[in-house]
Amino acid sequence: MSSLNLNKVILCGRLTADPELKQTTSGIAVVSFSLAVNRRYQTKSADGAQSQQTDFINVVAWRQTAEFISRYFHKGSALCITGSIQTRTWQDQQGQKRYATEVVADEAMFVDSKNESNMGGNYAPDTYNAPSYSSAPAATPKFEELKTDDDLPF
Repeated sequence: MSSLNLNKVILCGRLTADPELKQTTSGIAVVSFSLAVNRRYQTKSADGAQSQQTDFINVVAWRQTAEFISRYFHKGSALCITGSIQTRTWQDQQGQKRYATEVVADEAMFVDSKNESNMGGNYAPDTYNAPSYSSAPAATPKFEELKTDDDLPF
């Protein structure tokens, strides 16, 4: 009998602070941050008005993903990440057992355009300087243009 295990997280939210890139003792890049994510469901307040709930999710990213996030994102930037949930336990200096649950980010993506993300912050107009990727003209596939809809199956 096989069992199915799945641990996949997709979050889109806003950074609560500027991410600070650090290095482990072996030189591996790591960044930890909190992502403010609104819940889909709304609750009603005492006066009947609806208000959204926000969760603050702890996220850690490693290596190139950490470098990407620390370079292109700032406090208030919209960010979408995919990854997995991880739990850790350790003993603090007083001997108390501590627990942490966090998301380990495998991928990070832009959500806002460059202009939208700069509106709310005090950033330079060219904050991102993001690399652009495109295929060479020779590698672009050639498609045949259909002149009529007569041969379409629907």
